[in-house]
Amino acid sequence: MSAKIVREQVISSALQLLDMLGMEGLTMRKLADMLDVQVPSLYWHFANKDALFEAVADTLLEQVATTTVVAEKWQEMFFRISCEVRQALLAHRDGARFLARTYPLSDNVARISSQMISSLKEAGADDRTATWGTFSTLYFVIGFTIEEQAFAEKRPDHNQSPDLQSLLLRYPVAALAWHQILQSDPDEGFHFGLKMSLQGLAQNLHTLEKERCEMSP
Repeated sequence: MSAKIVREQVISSALQLLDMLGMEGLTMRKLADMLDVQVPSLYWHFANKDALFEAVADTLLEQVATTTVVAEKWQEMFFRISCEVRQALLAHRDGARFLARTYPLSDNVARISSQMISSLKEAGADDRTATWGTFSTLYFVIGFTIEEQAFAEKRPDHNQSPDLQSLLLRYPVAALAWHQILQSDPDEGFHFGLKMSLQGLAQNLHTLEKERCEMSP
């Protein structure tokens, strides 16, 4: 059996464990048991536990930003890629939390961020704006998806908790917001926050362009 196939089997089995048991259940011992090997055998293809988990996290994003859309504006690209990242993380239990925990500097992460950064620079962003504009957007996507998956895993019900019911009675504005969240489609909240982020970034680019024009002789 080739080394490549064995490596892929380890990653595939790790993803299966993640789906079955969640992030806390994905351990080296359980992964070795699933593959019917000893734990040291896992390190044949990975330098250590962190390297293995980074490879698993990177695999979560392997189908993101793999297509090119001709004449796509940066806002459209950011929206499309952000939605692809979210869906890729939602496809696996605790996917967003696992990615945030490992934060791999890997091929798929580099490909995604490079496309986003390049699109901003082509639109007139300087290096600082292009970098933080890209990663602030990705941080929003990951953070929102962490909350979304946690919410779906254990959806709270304010009617079942006297303490929470009393708290919401004392803070009616928060109660209204809570009901809004409970009744909303997660897509609505995600798209709302993402569009706000992109609008702010667009305004930042507009300000940069205005400053350049004012400085021009």
